[in-house]
Amino acid sequence: MHEPVHVVGAGLAGPEAAMQLASAGLACVLHEMRPVARTPAHQTDLIGELVCSNSLKTETPGSAPWLLKEELRRMGSACMQAAAEARIPGGTALTVDRGQFAAAVTDMVEAEPLINVRRGEVTGLPDDPMQVWIIATGPLTSDSLAASIASQTGQDRLFFYDAISPIVDAESVDMTVAYCASRYGNSLDGSADYVNCPLSREQYERFVEALLGASQHQSHDFDNPNYFEGCLPIEEIAKRGPHTLRFGPMRPVGLRDPRTGQSAYAVVQLRQEDARSGSYNLVGFQNHLKYGEQRRVLRMIPGLERAEFLRYGQIHRNTYINAPALLRRTLQWRQRPNIFFAGQISGVEGYVESIATGLMAGRNAARLALGLEPLAWPDETAHGSLCRYICGASPRGYQPANITFDLLPRPSPELLRRFRRRKRERRMRQCQLGLAALERFLNAHPRAA
Repeated sequence: MHEPVHVVGAGLAGPEAAMQLASAGLACVLHEMRPVARTPAHQTDLIGELVCSNSLKTETPGSAPWLLKEELRRMGSACMQAAAEARIPGGTALTVDRGQFAAAVTDMVEAEPLINVRRGEVTGLPDDPMQVWIIATGPLTSDSLAASIASQTGQDRLFFYDAISPIVDAESVDMTVAYCASRYGNSLDGSADYVNCPLSREQYERFVEALLGASQHQSHDFDNPNYFEGCLPIEEIAKRGPHTLRFGPMRPVGLRDPRTGQSAYAVVQLRQEDARSGSYNLVGFQNHLKYGEQRRVLRMIPGLERAEFLRYGQIHRNTYINAPALLRRTLQWRQRPNIFFAGQISGVEGYVESIATGLMAGRNAARLALGLEPLAWPDETAHGSLCRYICGASPRGYQPANITFDLLPRPSPELLRRFRRRKRERRMRQCQLGLAALERFLNAHPRAA
């Protein structure tokens, strides 16, 4: 009888790792500190709760995020199964009803007899070198555990700031002003999946002026913020120039009002939050404004003059380790290979990236517990490229990363010649090569069980 593997954290990486361990026939303990200890961002005690966006990014074939999700599906990811069950309209993105998604993940985990969910805070790293542990506590790792990790790794605690967008009640959106459309009419089924609030030049300029003059939350934690570039608060984007929002989250390109056939000077997009279309997320509108200021400034957006806010935008501190200095490509800690790291604390950014590292850590922890060597996924795969980056980048000034084609191996000279002016076809071919490499890898290394 094998000792149970311990998985700390029940966000995305943790439950994925636990389900992979159970699929290999291994018992595990899934530790989750909620509700015994709370976090600044979670609202429920459910396993797999999404605290920021409800989007798992694009499903466009031939894109790097699509490749990562397709690899997960082919490896039997439990979280991707839950996402399929909780899917709601979102254009080309894989968007989910966050309540249904978390409920699906929770049900899968609690129904698995090999997984013992243990509620309570883990305050330090284990001492026993024979026990296999996966640390998947995510960006909201408790202060006590983060201090233990920092103390034992010998590295300074690293963190950046992440943000959450506001959510409004759908019934409070003025649909005589706002309109439904997807950018370029580009949705998976041809439907208009986004609600769009159009602004004229004068309205946009007044909005930016009010945004820049609005009061922010004050805290010593935010004296020197290290924001993640992929999730900047709107007020920080606006500081970079008067038109930066128009080329960012308020980009109007590809959106036409079906009632007039005209494009606006700027557009705010609202994305469906739940299956019944009862609420909408302001896409890309994460911010650090005081709640009263958010209500005042965001109600200047046409169509949102009487918006009722179900959740205001907020910013929280995200914790992650200096993965290039600490981890092997198998996601094992070099100094103590019985400990794996997965999810955002391991140095990745994004929901699907967290699921991916959870799957790899779970499968490798199973191999280690069964006396087998952990594996590194092939470079050609999105999984392998992600690990190659987080474990091989420069440790100086390390920043977490989403999956992009920049992380994948450079295309061969033959591929570059063949598709020299056809980037989309070239990238589709790279995805095909990645999936073929994954199939060879899986055939060569059957599941440890």
